[in-house]
Amino acid sequence: MPEYQDGLDRMFHALGDASRRAMVERLAGGPASVSELARPFDMALPSVVQHLGVLEAAGIVESSKVGRVRTYQLAADALTPAAEWISRQRLPAERRLDRLAAFLDTPTHKETT
Repeated sequence: MPEYQDGLDRMFHALGDASRRAMVERLAGGPASVSELARPFDMALPSVVQHLGVLEAAGIVESSKVGRVRTYQLAADALTPAAEWISRQRLPAERRLDRLAAFLDTPTHKETT
């Protein structure tokens, strides 16, 4: 298995939860404190911190602490490996569909159908 697989596995695992995806979407708008991130969820603060820990372990978010306030932000280019992997999986399928469309558009095929 390729070396990058472990990082991708952690990333896809982290993004596999709807609450964590919502937190990532919120952080796409800018940094936020734990309490700000917890506000829209019906869960205890320790559960929110646990979700953020999963995102941080996957390298998707980074945190900093000033006094008693911990702030999270998206890590720079954090989702690039996942986007590149998805892109690599999509390209061969798109090429096959393009070849099928070209075949179906040939005059010989149109006359026989």
